[in-house]
Amino acid sequence: MLSGYGVYQEEHQAFRRMVREVIAKELRPFAREWEAAGEFPRSLFTRFGELGFFGLKYPEAYGGTNAGELYEAVLLEELGRCGSGGVAAGLGAQFTIATGPIHLYGTDEQKRRFLAPAIRGQKIGALGITEPDAGSDVAGIQTTARRDGTHYVVNGAKTYITNGVRADFVVLAVKTDPSAGQRGLSLLIVEKGTPGFTVAKKLDKLGWRASDTAELLFEDCRVPAENLLGEPGQGFAQILGNFQWERLSLALGALGAAEEVLETTIEYVKQRRAFGQTVSAFQVVRHRLAEMATDLEAARQLTYHALRLHVGGQYAIAQTSMAKKVATEMCCRITDQALQLHGGAGYMKEFDIERHWRDARLGPIGGGTSEIMNEIIAKQLGL
Repeated sequence: MLSGYGVYQEEHQAFRRMVREVIAKELRPFAREWEAAGEFPRSLFTRFGELGFFGLKYPEAYGGTNAGELYEAVLLEELGRCGSGGVAAGLGAQFTIATGPIHLYGTDEQKRRFLAPAIRGQKIGALGITEPDAGSDVAGIQTTARRDGTHYVVNGAKTYITNGVRADFVVLAVKTDPSAGQRGLSLLIVEKGTPGFTVAKKLDKLGWRASDTAELLFEDCRVPAENLLGEPGQGFAQILGNFQWERLSLALGALGAAEEVLETTIEYVKQRRAFGQTVSAFQVVRHRLAEMATDLEAARQLTYHALRLHVGGQYAIAQTSMAKKVATEMCCRITDQALQLHGGAGYMKEFDIERHWRDARLGPIGGGTSEIMNEIIAKQLGL
């Protein structure tokens, strides 16, 4: 479905057709292989860099195209159709969460050292916020960065970090002033190979298996003070600002994945036969598919509304939270129903439905759980 519902113009749809062709030729045919391997080739980063996909909203001065966030929104939707949530997550993290803070808050020197090579796909980035005892509760972060002359000395641990195993740099949330609560949070860029920075392990997961997800350790890790983003104590606001686009990106990816699953399921029931006729002839099947399509359309309209507000310059906290919650939960329902309609075949890897079902489940958890989204929405209602 290529309709833009008043959000996208023809140039965006032309870009969508190009992205869809790239994904159909260069990603989808290998999704199963990469899932089995537990990672996708690093060369995909350089390929996406060559195509300009990592710099759609970034200035030309750093290798971007400055095309805008709507082009990135198209890319996020289409990545949802690539057949592997892990591939979509790993590539998407590069331009949605890892490089966003550097673009927004970095100095020119920081952008040339980290943003520019990431846009080219020559360096892989990650965002390190979640800890064993702190996820959605950003203010509860315990990793510290103590100033010592020209360096910060970092101690702590991060977990569930997408691209964490292969990352060349991590934008790390740290407490530069542990006594100041959320006002003591800062963002610090830590490079791979820095003494004291180690990848503790690669995590085994239910879904997103083709993306590397890491647990990171920092033990007396000395990081140059020049790697601090902005001023000390600005981290909480920086993190919250980046959350809005991260949550929209998860909603957009859920739309693309759900649309792919629905299309696949419709084709399957048209071909599958039972009791002497195609399964699509049964009223219960047609009605279930109608409900799935309606569920998808409702989530699409809400997500596009939040997207319109966001690109229009509004800090649409409630609408973005609603879109993230509704779209990711919708994708879980769609994949679950698709699994049911495929019957026993849905559990077979050659049909890919079981992978979509596994991948979808992280949506209502990552980037802030559905429960956290409800709390944010309630606060926006004055409750």
